[in-house]
Amino acid sequence: MSSAPLLVEIGTEELPPKALHNLADAFRDHTLQGLEKAGLGHGPVQVYAAPRRLALLIQALATQQPDRETLRRGPALGAAFNGEGNPSPAALGFAKSCGVEIEQLERQTTDKGAWLVYRVREPGQPARNLIPDIIRGALDKLPVPKRMRWADLDDQFVRPVHWAVLLLGSELIETRILGVATGRETFGHRFHHPQAIYLAEAQAYAPLLETEGHVLADFAARREAVRAQILEAARVAGGTAVIDEALLEEVTSMVEWPRAVVGQFDASFLAVPAEALVSAMKNHQKYFHLVNERGELLPRFITIANIDSRDLDQVRQGNERVIRPRLADAAFFWDQDRKQRLEQRVEALKQVVFQNQLGSLYDKCVRIAELSVWLAGKLGLDHQHCRQAAMLCKADLLTNMVGEFPELQGIMGRYYARHERQPDAVALAIEDHYRPRFAGDTLAANPIGQVLAVADKIDTLVGIFGIGQPPTGDKDPFGLRRAALGVLRQLIEGALDIDLQQLLQVAVRSYGDSLTQPQTAEQVFAFMMERLRAYYTDLGVAVDTFEAVLAQAPPSPLDFAARVQAVRTFRELPAAASLAAANKRISNILTKQAAGVTLPAGTDPALFASDEEQVLHQAMARLAGEVAPLFARKDYVAALRCLAELREPVDRFFDKVMVMVDDARVRNNRLALLNQLRALFLHTADLSRLQG
Repeated sequence: MSSAPLLVEIGTEELPPKALHNLADAFRDHTLQGLEKAGLGHGPVQVYAAPRRLALLIQALATQQPDRETLRRGPALGAAFNGEGNPSPAALGFAKSCGVEIEQLERQTTDKGAWLVYRVREPGQPARNLIPDIIRGALDKLPVPKRMRWADLDDQFVRPVHWAVLLLGSELIETRILGVATGRETFGHRFHHPQAIYLAEAQAYAPLLETEGHVLADFAARREAVRAQILEAARVAGGTAVIDEALLEEVTSMVEWPRAVVGQFDASFLAVPAEALVSAMKNHQKYFHLVNERGELLPRFITIANIDSRDLDQVRQGNERVIRPRLADAAFFWDQDRKQRLEQRVEALKQVVFQNQLGSLYDKCVRIAELSVWLAGKLGLDHQHCRQAAMLCKADLLTNMVGEFPELQGIMGRYYARHERQPDAVALAIEDHYRPRFAGDTLAANPIGQVLAVADKIDTLVGIFGIGQPPTGDKDPFGLRRAALGVLRQLIEGALDIDLQQLLQVAVRSYGDSLTQPQTAEQVFAFMMERLRAYYTDLGVAVDTFEAVLAQAPPSPLDFAARVQAVRTFRELPAAASLAAANKRISNILTKQAAGVTLPAGTDPALFASDEEQVLHQAMARLAGEVAPLFARKDYVAALRCLAELREPVDRFFDKVMVMVDDARVRNNRLALLNQLRALFLHTADLSRLQG
């Protein structure tokens, strides 16, 4: 079967930079799904994405759809013919619906019965007839939250469409896509080459755009070109560029023909906290900042121009003029904010609503303080520092700097607290209590900050659940999933041994009568256990390992983590499979046979009728003494490794001993022995949940 490359290009006005990459990937995925559904095979796929275009080059696309054969099933043979072999009305009706005589029908016999069938052969269509609808379907499925119309057209897209290219090899597929007639002309850079570029064939697309059109259409290649130019420009400027990958992606989405330009600003601005200057440069102007060998901010920046100007000095000077008022604003805010202490701003938090039913940010700070003091008592930290940091942790939200640069909340609080000579632990905690801010972010390292980070997120979780607004589907306006995972990470990775159930109860009490939902603490705990499941799934922990530990419901996430690690280590031991199977067998026996039966508190060796019972009892007694101190210090790995020695006596017991004998005293004694055996393992996890 013949094949040819397929080129699809949608030419638009400037696409949203932050959405460009996702739009391109989704366009590829939905197009390939359509081709697969149509039975059109193909080779490698190249995605092109630039500010004014989305394009795909699909190699070796089959130019003809393969013939298809479908089987229509009619009535069962028993109902298709009467006793004399004549066709029934059902058979005749089926033949008529197929447009054939009864003799042209076939018979099919399977293990489920026999039927009349008709084979329908559908000749494949040319790919050029199928492709337009496939492309239109893919475009309709793109993740565009708000589509727009333009001119007097009914078509909708993320931005107005100006041209469309659809080539199969050298053949133009004529159709209309998003209100535009397809052609074989693309357009180059808006300034360098605004004229049309004729495409004789699909393969010529990217080379012609680059050589004639001054457009690097390949997103990945353009991104690496931007990165290389930034690094080289920084080297020449005598510094090191700090490349934020998200900013690099965004800038790549804004340019077609990137050129790095180094600018500078007045060194006097370096008196302002570096984070504020970086925010002004990065978030407002999309600049990359430079640092020296000590990591200190330099009074220079790198911008990426979308033009190869003959006078780059004009470009540089224009960017320097634009950034100066931004930095001047930051310097002004820094000076003004320091005229009022954080403590003086706390009272004004009473006027800032946290949530209508849950009070103000001041109320939230009071609750955070209460939770922090409780946590401090459990962890042996300074109560006064915890309370002080909790009451100040939201005060910087009312500063001019954070009002202009919201991403600096907490960071500026640390600067202002240090300026006011607050204890260093308090200043660090004000910044750290927001951590982790996003997936993969670093955790709070300062102990007071760890406590505040947990208290702040627990307060939010309990409050929002307590008024009946938990996350639903993909909607999570209060970021409760992120908050729950942040708490779990802080407790586990920060090695804070805290009873989460107790903490949740304290948080519920701190709200007084504000909460409307019963069992709030239990609901939040269950929700957090589901987030813990996701946490361990991401770490590659087997689901049944998690379930084995969850069955014991350890209230401390740190303790939970120690048990998970123990079960993972245990599963690598030679005895693991046998003992897991034995635990499952014991669980089944006790569930079925011991229901409603009061088992003896201990076993009576006088009732043992076999050596295997005696040997298992003695081994358990010996190991119970050895593992007791291990369990006491939560060394579950060592405890399970020790209990693995029970494999041989357990196997011999089940090989030789019948548990459910007629003598009730002997039977119950054996059940009690198994119950004690199972209890040894349950100190760590329910191994009966392990699947082979």
